[in-house]
Amino acid sequence: MSTDLYCVMGNPIAHSQSPWIHSRFAELTGQDILYTKRHIPLDHFDQSIQTFVAEGGHGCNITVPFKFEAAALATHTSERGLLAQACNILTFNDGKIEADNTDGLGLVDDIEQNAGVSLRGKRVLLMGAGGAAAGVLGPLINAGPAHISVANRTVQKACDLVARHQALAILQKVELQAHDLKGLEGEFDIIINGTASSLGGHDVPVDAQVLKSGALAYDMMYGAGAQDFMNWGRAHGAVPRDGLGMLVGQAAEAFLIWRGVMPPARQVLDELRAKLAAA
Repeated sequence: MSTDLYCVMGNPIAHSQSPWIHSRFAELTGQDILYTKRHIPLDHFDQSIQTFVAEGGHGCNITVPFKFEAAALATHTSERGLLAQACNILTFNDGKIEADNTDGLGLVDDIEQNAGVSLRGKRVLLMGAGGAAAGVLGPLINAGPAHISVANRTVQKACDLVARHQALAILQKVELQAHDLKGLEGEFDIIINGTASSLGGHDVPVDAQVLKSGALAYDMMYGAGAQDFMNWGRAHGAVPRDGLGMLVGQAAEAFLIWRGVMPPARQVLDELRAKLAAA
């Protein structure tokens, strides 16, 4: 039997831990795969997908900034992907490109299971309206918080994202609103940073008054890029958490889609944290 090829595509991509994660999943579940990372020029995404498929690629994870392009490229898209209009996983099958988004599943699992913070009945602030935020809003709504504010520098993007999810929010009895990042009112139990501020090394784009005492301050980024946001949260009485658990969780869901086996995500997360701490 030949080894099945997978990869993660993004720009930047050097920091990605996805090859280690999926290789460890494969080792623990007895799957024969080769998983690599590929740095994709900003204007070469479609061509890069075609090249990978021609090489025999079975599937790939998609990260910044190509999640919207991945959704647009797909010939078949999951309900989650259609709602987000952004996808982080592509599967190549008999000439079809099947797209899905497992980011939100990974985020909710990390918050509720690994961090031990229930989303039900809480006030949540989701910062950002790009591919990262779009991918997690649906699963966040399904987790049953009382309120979600989506805040973005360009308010119209937040409004568009909220409008697309409003029917689901009504169904789940979740109050869903769009806001500018400046001038937010009220305190939030959980603040999720889905902006590019961590990648770009920019200041946290909201005032600390939005943090309820003991709130969870969660950055979807991990590693050095998440430290400024986490330090900000800690300095203002919040409990900081990076997105490493989300990364492993969304990867586990992708692995399940590709291989039909759910890997031991919690074990791999613990191993990955130990590996990074020792580096």
